Amino acid sequence: MTITGEFIAFMGLALVAIIGGVLLLNLTKVVHMVVALIFTFVSIAGIYVLLSAEFVAAVQILIYSGAITIIMLFGIMLTKHDDEGETTTGKGRKVLLFLGILGFAAAVYIGIYDFNVVQVPTDLHVDNTMKIGEALYSKWVIPFELTSVLLLVALVGAIVLAKKEEKEGDKE
Repeated sequence: MTITGEFIAFMGLALVAIIGGVLLLNLTKVVHMVVALIFTFVSIAGIYVLLSAEFVAAVQILIYSGAITIIMLFGIMLTKHDDEGETTTGKGRKVLLFLGILGFAAAVYIGIYDFNVVQVPTDLHVDNTMKIGEALYSKWVIPFELTSVLLLVALVGAIVLAKKEEKEGDKE
């Protein structure tokens, strides 16, 4: 097996994604968790770029790293929550977590050690964004527009529910 730049980039991005996920589970401050989540999302987008899926990588960064993460952060910060029930993790839990991570890494390594990959055509990445756009706005235009309307209705419903809760809070 020859070590190429693509292999090194993949291993680095995969390592950042795994570290971000582990940090997300172990950190206690919400803002720190969100930063770890962003690291994970951006590294996954980098893996998509290595797979010649530039459109999916751009969507990953725009939607997940940007919008979803900000919405999660605002949702957590705007809700009332008590931090009194928070407990610190013991050394036993950290050791079990580390052993679980090692076991998962060993299972993945064993699973892909002698995995034979069938060579696919190398021109899959040519004009993939244009092909997605053509399919989305020709064959799948009705489901795309229905999804847009559904998301708009959900947004309006969330605003109406938030206004009702605000009025109920004012009466108390």
